[in-house]
Amino acid sequence: MPFTILFIDDNHENFDLLNSFEIESWNGGKVHKIADNIIHLMRGQVFTIEGKTFFIFGGSESIDRASRVEGQSWWADEVPSRADFDEAHKNLEKAGYKVNYIITHCIDRKTLTTPPFNQFNYKVFPTNQGLNYFEDEIEYGHWYFAHYHNDMKINDKKTALYQEIIKII
Repeated sequence: MPFTILFIDDNHENFDLLNSFEIESWNGGKVHKIADNIIHLMRGQVFTIEGKTFFIFGGSESIDRASRVEGQSWWADEVPSRADFDEAHKNLEKAGYKVNYIITHCIDRKTLTTPPFNQFNYKVFPTNQGLNYFEDEIEYGHWYFAHYHNDMKINDKKTALYQEIIKII
């Protein structure tokens, strides 16, 4: 392919495989380079891409993990750890708590529980609670997130993406 694919982890990754890749430095943050043109942007990193800064924070809890098999269809590493949040704070401090974009898999509790997104009655998990800090402390241009299987503009600063493809830069 004549382009590079950048991705963040969600809650259904094979983390044993993903974490087996060597950690490299790329555009200011840590990555797993899967192939020359496929790069996993790791949690809690700040990247500069085409002159714009991106704060990345993947992961989330699976609501259906009771029906999954650990190490085959569910991995405990899907849930962001305290170390992931500590890494994020360290990197955000270096960036002056200011980025152009936030890209996460799930969203902060406040967004999840207020209109228009609260109409779906999603369960609040510790990761949602932890992401509240980012909402309160980071100056950002726009926050994009997935996980909830909705394409929806929440407000002028937040957008849920599922099937829609948008151009950011």
